[in-house]
Amino acid sequence: MGMPRSVDVALDRAQEAVSDEAALVAELQAGSERAFAYLVGIYQNPIYNLIFHMLGNQAEAADVLQDVFVKIFRGIRQFHQKSSLRTWIYQIALREALNERRRFHRRLSHEPVSVEDNLSAEGKGWGNSSESPYLLVEQAERQAVVRRALATIAEPYRAALILREIENLSYEEIAQVLGVAQGTVKSRLRRGRDLLRRKLEGQLRRKA
Repeated sequence: MGMPRSVDVALDRAQEAVSDEAALVAELQAGSERAFAYLVGIYQNPIYNLIFHMLGNQAEAADVLQDVFVKIFRGIRQFHQKSSLRTWIYQIALREALNERRRFHRRLSHEPVSVEDNLSAEGKGWGNSSESPYLLVEQAERQAVVRRALATIAEPYRAALILREIENLSYEEIAQVLGVAQGTVKSRLRRGRDLLRRKLEGQLRRKA
């Protein structure tokens, strides 16, 4: 007895996705500028979001984003497809974001800190231009509250939350990006969600 047609179609699509990624990797490793431009077009927005939520600063996130794609371009020939291309890219992005965060904390002990960038970042990049100014401000304020609360959560939990809740990666993908077991991912997500909920509730009580 043969497989149902729906299963055949699903398998065909899965095989196409694998072969498409293999072809893309082959072109990237051959130095194709067109393939690299295609890769940037797919990943620049989600990777920027990841970096921005890890760092909380637009200018720094943009700089790190450029570094990430330089690392991808230089390292693609050493990519042997032991994981998916997507998780490999997220690994690089998360590592670069954490490195930048460590560099920031080292600089913090030597330089005066300006909050202007963070304050200006909270009012940019959100919503749709067709929405009313009131709705845009309200939405930006809500997102800023969540972002500030998220920034206070310890890195292991924050990274897991961003990858799952903002980037929509699967548990398996997050495990590969973080280099931990799926059970650890789920544990970090439970703890991270609990911490975030408590921080948000505390901020709401202070506002009331």
